[in-house]
Amino acid sequence: MTTDSTFRRLVRTAARAAAGLALAAALALPAAAQSRLKDIADVEGVRDNMLVGYGLVVGLNGTGDTINNSPMTEQSLIGMLERMGVNVRGQTLRSKNVAAVMVTATLPPFATQGTRIDVSVGTLGDSKSLLGGTLLVTPLMGADGEVYAVAQGAVAVAGFSAQGAAASVTRGVPTAGRIAGGAIVEREIAFDLAEMPYVRLALRNPDFTTAMRVSEAINGGFGANTARATDPASVMVAVPAARRADLVGFIRDMEQLRVTPDQPARVVIDEASGVIVMGENVRISTVAIAQGNLTIRITETPQVSQPGPLSQGGQTVVVPRTQIEVDEGADKKLAVLPAGVSLQELVQSLNALGIGPRDMISILQSIKAAGALQAEIEVM
Repeated sequence: MTTDSTFRRLVRTAARAAAGLALAAALALPAAAQSRLKDIADVEGVRDNMLVGYGLVVGLNGTGDTINNSPMTEQSLIGMLERMGVNVRGQTLRSKNVAAVMVTATLPPFATQGTRIDVSVGTLGDSKSLLGGTLLVTPLMGADGEVYAVAQGAVAVAGFSAQGAAASVTRGVPTAGRIAGGAIVEREIAFDLAEMPYVRLALRNPDFTTAMRVSEAINGGFGANTARATDPASVMVAVPAARRADLVGFIRDMEQLRVTPDQPARVVIDEASGVIVMGENVRISTVAIAQGNLTIRITETPQVSQPGPLSQGGQTVVVPRTQIEVDEGADKKLAVLPAGVSLQELVQSLNALGIGPRDMISILQSIKAAGALQAEIEVM
């Protein structure tokens, strides 16, 4: 009995060790192409909401709106004073310490009443700076016109502006600022997560292959028929009956699953800045590339010709001197790229030709026009 018990104990120990080694091997797999599910998909309904409001910033040191040039500031100031019991209608206001501003904020999901959120403030009129200003009570509304938060507080401005008689200096943006925790949530957005029998995942980058991989990963972790990809952007997940009492824990476990997202071969080109971004799946067929430009450089170096000392009848004249240089790109070579080259080989080959980003854009477009680039070109 003792020998059998010892043997069974050794078998169990070996099994646990093997399981541990298998788990360690799985975790040691290359994770460069794998992402957590929470990083590539969002749970439908768990989202932010944009808030916006109009208000006044007071206490500026002469850097506020010019009342004569900003009728909105004048009307807002008169309306605010009337609510305070001060009647200034018909009077000429010359205050330079008030600025009309737009206030924006993001209401996070499941924010409860009394929660504080950050707000951003930006001027509407010709105010020079919001430094030292205080935002008065400003209701923040959602897209439905309802007030969800109220903002107020001292505006923190990172930039500044200084001006003298002959020079001025501006650093950053003094007409925009931020109030940390400057708004209090007054209305909650109703969303009963605990009663949801299904959870819908929305992929941030829609793709058929990625959607199928997500559903397969969920089914592998929680049982068959738990998830089903309905389209390239959505995966429907049925909450298991045993996990409905702990839906938050179920979503936590689900979003930690590892998935390898797929992406189409795409080349993104920003014409304005000359930036080129190519995906790893970009491939080209066999193609020969040559790049060369005819450059003509004309340099004018006029020289002054004057008569010698004590000469009679001589005149000082300007004699033109022109130097012309022609570069036909004779040092440019023809490169042949074989079929199926990778992104790294393509970039190395183009760099070997001495090609800059601007010329590379034209070459990529020419390769696409020739039908040799197996990727989609997106010009921004």
